[in-house]
Amino acid sequence: MEELLLPLFPLEIVLLPEEPLPLHIFEERYKQMIGECLEAKNTGIGQQEFGVVLGKDKEICRVGCTARIINVTRKYADGRMDIFTVGNRRFEILFTNSDKPYLRGGVEYFDDESDSPGDDEAEQAIELFRLAMQRIHKSTEIPIHFPKPYRRLSFRMAAPLPLDLDFKQQLLSPRIESERLQEVTRVMQRLIARVDLLQKAQTKAGGNGNVHNQG
Repeated sequence: MEELLLPLFPLEIVLLPEEPLPLHIFEERYKQMIGECLEAKNTGIGQQEFGVVLGKDKEICRVGCTARIINVTRKYADGRMDIFTVGNRRFEILFTNSDKPYLRGGVEYFDDESDSPGDDEAEQAIELFRLAMQRIHKSTEIPIHFPKPYRRLSFRMAAPLPLDLDFKQQLLSPRIESERLQEVTRVMQRLIARVDLLQKAQTKAGGNGNVHNQG
């Protein structure tokens, strides 16, 4: 039972599947947690991943995403470390356990049902994503590459966009990719319209504008 509990890392972020997440680990409890995950990765026994959950107002959301540790990029003399992780599996917390210094949870993992968008729908969304990234970075030289099959396309598009945390959290729960892709498409359309409006205002008034989170 102990080895089935997932280590939980509450953060003020939402991690999506396949989203890269670099972390600086400095608290003692999380140094212990990551150390145990790394040991499990080396031995093949125990939990190799930990769950990232959105923490708000001293509470945590019930749905999160596991982080798979790719490597430790730096170790410090005092035990702190920099790690590079990638979002992997979505889960729902059924109960929590506080026997260790860090929180753990009994979770149920879930994935998409057997549904994916058609190529035309996916390619239209990719083109919209290209336009959004060009607007945000003010460059037409942004490399965009989404090879087929278009697996988890909605997550891969949402990850680099300046989206509202509540929207990203809501994106974790649906189990039909085409529904998620429609939501991300609508948000990208609003984001592009907002950037264009800000740029027009900038041109008229001068100065710099900022792109705020969309959701």
